[in-house]
Amino acid sequence: MPCFVDALDETARRNRSLLCVGLDPWRPSLPVESIAAFTGAIIEATADLVCAFKLNIAFFEAEGFDGLRALEQTIAAAKSRGVPVVLDAKRGDIPPSARAYAKAVFEAWDADAVTVSPWMGGDSLEPFLAYEERGVFVLARTSNPGGDDLQAPEVGGEPMYERVARLASEWNTRGNVGLVVGATRPRELARLRELCPAMPILVPGLGVQQGDLEASVEAGVDADGMRALFNASRSVIYASGGADYAQAARAAATATRDAINAVAAPPSAGGG
Repeated sequence: MPCFVDALDETARRNRSLLCVGLDPWRPSLPVESIAAFTGAIIEATADLVCAFKLNIAFFEAEGFDGLRALEQTIAAAKSRGVPVVLDAKRGDIPPSARAYAKAVFEAWDADAVTVSPWMGGDSLEPFLAYEERGVFVLARTSNPGGDDLQAPEVGGEPMYERVARLASEWNTRGNVGLVVGATRPRELARLRELCPAMPILVPGLGVQQGDLEASVEAGVDADGMRALFNASRSVIYASGGADYAQAARAAATATRDAINAVAAPPSAGGG
């Protein structure tokens, strides 16, 4: 199995895309009854337009066993199209529990990457990092306003989010660590890209959260115009509430991908 970063780069080049579509299937908002049918149709409509899919596990867990079966089917659908899956689970616990969480994410669910909280320190993340072929995205500067409560205060003369980025670099001994930095924080994103020049960065907050697309793309890509996953969720998957939801999602994904590429087009499949 190729490592996550290699799979991410390959998919970005193949699809000429740094767009990551987030699959957040909130049942009251769905135009169809079946979660798996909904996510499967979105995947089929957008798989050639993205570098990854990000599945927020909360929306699947909310529906109990039916939701978990839909999660399994959704991951399988994405993988059948050759697109990496990031499981947005924000895990973080003491090592014995972290080992169980890591096994669930990477073995039971077979996700290619996961989001984690660094709040409990390096030993809480080591069980995830031990899966060398999988990606581990560390929350650094989140898109929500409340992120200021804990991420902005200074520790040792630098903001906590910079401290997290420096630690993430230290934890990246296997080359499988990334950061999560919101598109609502483009100045911080630029600083963290400076601190972590080659690390993949997951950038949520486009679309409904009104993140700054142009500034975030300029700040988030690496020196080769790669290694950034610009996530749009609700603005794509709920572009229409009618029977044409899949077609509308494709149109919204195309527009977002093209807007990203207008700022920093990724290399082509040939590597140039």
